[in-house]
Amino acid sequence: MFEIVSKRELAPNIVEMKVNAPRVASSAQPGQFVIVRTDRTGERIPLTICDYDPEAGTVTIVTQSVGLSSQKINGMNPGEAFADFAGPLGCPSDLLELPEEELKSKKILFVAGGVGTAPVYPQVKWLASRGVKADVVIGAKTKDLFTYVEEMKSVGEVYLCTDDGSEGFHGMVTALMKDLIDNRGKRYDHCVIIGPMIMMKFAALTTKEYGIPTVVSLNALMVDGTGMCGACRVTVDGQTRFTCVEGPEFDGHKVDFDEAMRRQNMYRGNKKTDPETHKCKCNG
Repeated sequence: MFEIVSKRELAPNIVEMKVNAPRVASSAQPGQFVIVRTDRTGERIPLTICDYDPEAGTVTIVTQSVGLSSQKINGMNPGEAFADFAGPLGCPSDLLELPEEELKSKKILFVAGGVGTAPVYPQVKWLASRGVKADVVIGAKTKDLFTYVEEMKSVGEVYLCTDDGSEGFHGMVTALMKDLIDNRGKRYDHCVIIGPMIMMKFAALTTKEYGIPTVVSLNALMVDGTGMCGACRVTVDGQTRFTCVEGPEFDGHKVDFDEAMRRQNMYRGNKKTDPETHKCKCNG
C-alpha cells in the first residue's frame, strides 16, 4: 500500500498529493508517469510525476477532478493509501540525453496550460540544478486556475497569461509566445509544450512558424499505461506510435493532433461507474 503523506488544493478541483513510494522516488526522472489505483477494483489512472524526493521516498502527483475516478483520488486524505502506485513508466525527457555543454548552450522555452504546469515543473527544476534557466509560459483561463507558479519562479523565468486578462498577459499562450519572440527579443532553439490537446496543437503550430524544434506530451491519451490495450495509439510522422511505452513525449510538429483529439474524445464519455462491468474501448 502507498500512503498519502500530504495533500493540498492548488486550485478548484485540482489537488496535489505526496505519496510514500520509495522505489518509484529513487528511480523517477522528469517526463515519466505512474499508474495509480485507489483500491483493488479501481480504474488504472495514469498521472505524470510532478516531483520526487529520493531521500524522503515520496512522489508528488497532481490530479484534476474530471470523472469519477479522478474525483475518487482527490477525495482521499493523508493517512489513506493507494492500492497501486506503479512506475516510473514511460520515457524520460529527451533533454536528459543531451551532453551538459550542449544543454547549457540551448535557449529553452516551456509552455504549460492547465494542469500541464505540474509535469513541466520537474523538467525546469532539473535544468536549474544543472545551471540552465529556462523560460516558462503558463496559461490559464483565469488567475484562480494557476498552479505551481511560485515553485516555477524559483527555478525558471515565468511569464503568465490569462484568457480573461485577470493576471499577466491578456490572451492565449500562442499570443504570448509571439509577443516574447517578436517584441521582447527572445530567441529559442527548443520548446516543450504540455497541456490540453487543443492548446498543444496551436502552440506547436506557432513554434513551427519560427522553426523551433518542439516536444509535446501526450499523457492524456493513456488508459492502461503498458501499451497492451492500444488506446494510446497516436500517429507521428505518418507512423503509429504508442504513447505509454514510446512516449509520452513526441515531436510536436509531427503529431497528428486532429486524430489524437478524436481518440481522446472517445473516452471522455466513458466514465467508469461499475468496476466489474467497465470495458475499455481499445479497438476504436
